[in-house]
Amino acid sequence: MLEEDMEVAIKVVVVGNGAVGKSSMIQRYCKGIFTKDYKKTIGVDFLERQIVVNDEEVRLMLWDTAGQEEFDAITKAYYRGAQACVLVFSTTDRESFQAIDSWREKVEAEVGDIPTVLVQNKIDLLEETVIKNEEAEALAKRLKLRFYRASVKEDLNVNEVFKYLAEKYLQRLKQQTAEETEVVHTTSNKIGVFNTVSSNVNNQSSSNGREVITLRPNKQRTKRSKNPFGGCSLL
Repeated sequence: MLEEDMEVAIKVVVVGNGAVGKSSMIQRYCKGIFTKDYKKTIGVDFLERQIVVNDEEVRLMLWDTAGQEEFDAITKAYYRGAQACVLVFSTTDRESFQAIDSWREKVEAEVGDIPTVLVQNKIDLLEETVIKNEEAEALAKRLKLRFYRASVKEDLNVNEVFKYLAEKYLQRLKQQTAEETEVVHTTSNKIGVFNTVSSNVNNQSSSNGREVITLRPNKQRTKRSKNPFGGCSLL
């Protein structure tokens, strides 16, 4: 398959307590719209958007998960296979801020360490804030996460959140690919890397010194979508 027919697909889960603006964030990013009325997510919703990052075509698959405890069993299943994560709390909801540690633990329990950002949403509601700037910054520092203050309503820092995650994932992917494609001179083949081993027949070294190369395709790239109707779709 030609390289130009390939793209990087990234599964991103957006997690946090209910009513912090997860659905609104995804809707704003993929459709460019904002709905003020709150509608509780039942289980999970899904949207996707295609973007170009550092000359690389990327398809972001955004999973909007329910923030209520009664949906935990459902949402945990959708964490599996995630390659990036957005942790969201609301400026006006202290419980959502205090729950961030728990949300991160739930995601890490399923997928381990993946590119993650911390987002404080609804910063446009200054008069209703219950989170001090110092508190939010201290949390991000303790968790060692990139921190964004955002307003989905005002479309502030929404694009930046997902662009950063895409860049971070691509960095990891390139690093992993570089490690896997190193030419390793050894006497035995190893699955998962490009290997060169001296060929031999009946335990005798080849007289011409030719080498056998074992290749493995990059499974983290997928066939580019041919959808003519744009980069966002709702399932």
